[in-house]
Amino acid sequence: MDSALLGPAEIREIAGRLGIRPSKRLGQNFVTDAGTVRRIVALAGLSPSDTVLEVGPGFGSLTFGLLGAARRVVAVELDPVLAAELPCTVASRAPALMTRLEVVTADAARVGDLPGEPLTALVANLPYNAAVPVVLHLLATVPSLRHGLIMVQAEVADRMTAPPGSRIYGVPSVKLAWFAQARRAGPVPRTVFWPVPNVDSGLVAFTRHDPPLGGAARAEVFAVVDAAFSQRRKTLRAALASWAGSPAAAERILREAGVDPRARGESLGVAEFARIAEADPKAGGWGWSGP
Repeated sequence: MDSALLGPAEIREIAGRLGIRPSKRLGQNFVTDAGTVRRIVALAGLSPSDTVLEVGPGFGSLTFGLLGAARRVVAVELDPVLAAELPCTVASRAPALMTRLEVVTADAARVGDLPGEPLTALVANLPYNAAVPVVLHLLATVPSLRHGLIMVQAEVADRMTAPPGSRIYGVPSVKLAWFAQARRAGPVPRTVFWPVPNVDSGLVAFTRHDPPLGGAARAEVFAVVDAAFSQRRKTLRAALASWAGSPAAAERILREAGVDPRARGESLGVAEFARIAEADPKAGGWGWSGP
């Protein structure tokens, strides 16, 4: 299987033949290092029964590694030229793996639960400019995803995995924590990409868990999170005033939820945000309503 992995020469040959220049708008930075691919596949902890969702396969650098480790790979690619070429590349370099691959031409930030057998793992080199929205969207719309490993900009990886109380803890940290337990799984140097980005990357591993207990729906909890961090330096009593209707109403809800009105959003975990949403008398989602 290692012999099928793409290196810099193979990727540039395919790009030249297709007339492709990496797009900054689409966040296209392609992995050209086989060692990095092997490392990602190993850290992803895939089993032979996993069906993997790969977002943005590009030329297929990571796809080959995933095909060798999982039962099936569904690759979602926005660029129609790359989406059309990927099956040809796999057929020419590893024809025995063709039956494991399905390519879907779509925007992963808008795709719904894909047809076919349940997708169990997300493994992807995500565009820097869309990583957080894509991950949150997929976790919300593909409930069968149980675990995954994503490569994102190092700063984004830090924000996604920051704990409460951290200076960089914020909306991405809380919203990802609603769906899953996430951790940093290691750094990735910029030199393994073509073109070479001006920032380093990081790996984030996650395992899905049940949402916090309570009656508030995800949308209601996320509305509280957005309000709390929209004015990060203010106390929750002040930051949630518009959301609650007034500072006094915010204080009543916070006290009902057992949260100090003088606290700031960065000190709360996802379970506390869920309690605040549940304590809101205007909340309409009493009962669990989805992923």
